[in-house]
Amino acid sequence: MVRGMGSSIDQAKQSLRERMWRLLEREQAVPAGSYGKIPGFFGADATAERLAELDVWQTARTVKANPDWAQLSIRVRALQDGKLLYMAVPRMASLQPFYLLDPITLEVPPEQAAAKEGAAEAARRIGVEDMRPIDVVICGSVAVNRTGARIGKGAGYSDLEVALLIEAGLVTEETVIVAPVHQLQVVDEDIPEAAHDFNVDLIVTPDEVIQCSGRRRPVGVIWEELAAEKVAEIPVLAARSSKPSKG
Repeated sequence: MVRGMGSSIDQAKQSLRERMWRLLEREQAVPAGSYGKIPGFFGADATAERLAELDVWQTARTVKANPDWAQLSIRVRALQDGKLLYMAVPRMASLQPFYLLDPITLEVPPEQAAAKEGAAEAARRIGVEDMRPIDVVICGSVAVNRTGARIGKGAGYSDLEVALLIEAGLVTEETVIVAPVHQLQVVDEDIPEAAHDFNVDLIVTPDEVIQCSGRRRPVGVIWEELAAEKVAEIPVLAARSSKPSKG
């Protein structure tokens, strides 16, 4: 995603990812073939139920989630609970990089609409200019710690999605960012962070809810950290970068 992928931060992140993927597979906490992905861990349904018990969920009206299979149970629950759901288009491969899933107007069951393939058929794509403020962000993670530092699978899309929403004023200090993970994914070690990284506010596992002790959010897209080829492959970024600068 960024220039200088050989940096010590990137190397440390990748080392942790690989350790975590091996651990989850060794402990049979994930289905076969999970290595290299956001882990679709066993216990995801129980995690969704635990999250749904929280006041922050019950008062939320709008939820933004990643399209990974790991978050499917939570996306389904959001629609079942009548929440407006924004789901990222995989790899942000559209000038309108989010799906709008409105439980009031959906013509298919939540279980179908919340799936990656179902959303592509049942939802319409929208840009940030057509979105409402986000109450809860659900982000896929490979590992998290109790301060709220996290790492994804390394593609950088979650960071870019949140950065765009922060710039648009849709993710604010009031927005709660949640990492639903297996208990094994909660690590007792420092996770290196770059300028574009954000922290989560809550970690939810099948066994517990962890209120994180730190808060870190970028002010928006950090253009100087983006490689030109990454900008070119994401339509919404390519369109913005081609606009003439003001002044």
